[in-house]
Amino acid sequence: MSGHHHHDQDENISGARLLATMLLNFAITVIEIIGGLLSGSLSLISDALHNFSDGIAIIISYIALHLSMKPRTSQYTFGLKRAQILAAVINSAVLLAVCIYLLREAFDKLLHPQPVDGGLMLIVASFGLIANLVGTWLLHRGSKNNLNIRSAYLHLLSDAVSSIAVILGALAIKLFGLTWIDPLLSIVIAIYVGWESWKIIQTAVDVLMLKVPGNITLEELESKLAELPGVCDAHHIHLWQVDDRDIHFEAHIAVDDALLSATAPIAVQIEQILHDDFGINHVTLQFEAGSCLTGNH
Repeated sequence: MSGHHHHDQDENISGARLLATMLLNFAITVIEIIGGLLSGSLSLISDALHNFSDGIAIIISYIALHLSMKPRTSQYTFGLKRAQILAAVINSAVLLAVCIYLLREAFDKLLHPQPVDGGLMLIVASFGLIANLVGTWLLHRGSKNNLNIRSAYLHLLSDAVSSIAVILGALAIKLFGLTWIDPLLSIVIAIYVGWESWKIIQTAVDVLMLKVPGNITLEELESKLAELPGVCDAHHIHLWQVDDRDIHFEAHIAVDDALLSATAPIAVQIEQILHDDFGINHVTLQFEAGSCLTGNH
């Protein structure tokens, strides 16, 4: 019970931090659009759109976080835990689309450079960097164990890196007139963020498609179960994740013909092994009569 309470407390903290970062993002968006229009900086406007998409992403993450905390019902027997996985897919897909847009704009800027007020660009980008660093810090803790928070965290981290690139671009424009550095940095950032987003999408889709968690080898799991005294074999095994925390396991366990009560100690052993060695926290077992031919069993 204490573990469940601690989990809910973590979710509430993450929710409050998501709200704070959402307000930061929308503030950055307004300031960067105004700054971009006044300075003639396309990279500032692009960064503003990036921040705006992140604000929307954080709203999605916040809603998903609260949906996932709702208790299960007769219609949703797992609750709404996968709302966070769906949010991670949506957020990362949006970020991929933004990366493609930024790549297109960056290449266009390389081919058709335009005059920019580097001084104003530098001031606005510096504000954006500070706000994004604060948001990144707020979500860092929750991003370690939650795919949904991680996708929002990645949005903010990419924004912070983008702000650094815009600052460097502004300095290059102001000091040396090197307008090509800004779009070049934007291309590098877009490729990096796109790759990280693609990895989150792959992980989330694996969860949705009921793939065996990447840290578990089914052959090793079957081998450990087969070594238990009284177990003939394990078959009809299903192993999947509901979200990035809850791993479920179900299987038919063949044992020598015995009273049902005799299988209770075996079930306890199996659950202990699955929990300690593989991090599986939901186990469903169906015992059936088998024929253990080896002497070890």
